[in-house]
Amino acid sequence: MVTEKWAVPALRVFLVVLFGVLVVFQTLSLPGGIAYHVQQNPHDAPLRWPLTAIAVFLVLCVQVVVVATWKLLTLVKKDRIFTPASLKWVDAIVWAVAAAWLVLGGMLLFVGFNADDPGMPMLLFLVTVGITVIGLLMVVMRALLRQATTLRSDLEAVI
Repeated sequence: MVTEKWAVPALRVFLVVLFGVLVVFQTLSLPGGIAYHVQQNPHDAPLRWPLTAIAVFLVLCVQVVVVATWKLLTLVKKDRIFTPASLKWVDAIVWAVAAAWLVLGGMLLFVGFNADDPGMPMLLFLVTVGITVIGLLMVVMRALLRQATTLRSDLEAVI
């Protein structure tokens, strides 16, 4: 298909760009921004390292998704997407999304019980719901991939 011929290479280019930007955020922007915030608001000093660790971990979860997507694209290019090998990469995405969901859920609870303004809890709720949708969508997509893999192997056995 014509669309696939340019979509896969374009997606790979943007995955490389995204991964590079994530590394910059993970190592420079987020730790620096949190340090600056704590410098400007000394009463938030005890939150500096927990927030830095959480931010770095969440970016790591996105990086896992990027790498797993790259591996899945490689399987698409080799016409091996409907093999058991692809399931482990989809599992990696599901586990990364689940880990991010747990951390965001914990943050939502912590912030929700300690906030005096509804803005941040609502933002965290929105992000948590979005991550929930992505995670559930990946579980459904994994089930579809498993069915397609089984059908393809059954078809190959018949032929």
